[in-house]
Amino acid sequence: MAEIPVNPPTSALLQTAYNSLARRIFRFVAGAGFSDLRPSHGNVLEPLSYVDGQRLNELAARAGMTPQSMGELVDDLESRGYVERRADPADRRAKRVHLTEKGRATRAVAAQAVTEMEAGLEALLGDPTYLRLRSMLTQIVDAHARDEQP
Repeated sequence: MAEIPVNPPTSALLQTAYNSLARRIFRFVAGAGFSDLRPSHGNVLEPLSYVDGQRLNELAARAGMTPQSMGELVDDLESRGYVERRADPADRRAKRVHLTEKGRATRAVAAQAVTEMEAGLEALLGDPTYLRLRSMLTQIVDAHARDEQP
């Protein structure tokens, strides 16, 4: 059996950094009056804030979750009034998940939290390093997106 290296792999560092930043955003959103949300709800609300009206399987794939687990999150958010399912105009058998007015309100609060977080990262790293980090992360995302295309 291979041993885990003493220095964490890049993927673990990226995940740890992401989780730390996501927790900060979640605390900000919860503190702004959305205290009924859980951190896992971000797996639904975050992608819908960029592209509203996604299918459940699209949300699941993006989050690296099973459709069943994503369905539970969507059910929970639907019961709390943050999202709603609507018929897919391209396929009436399918449903798309959309933000409600309450869901869109979390997007505005999260955008404020992200703006503050980005400013904090830039202050921590300095402008050149911050811009270089963003460029490198974009390269990674783009390379992996190309690898995953059919």
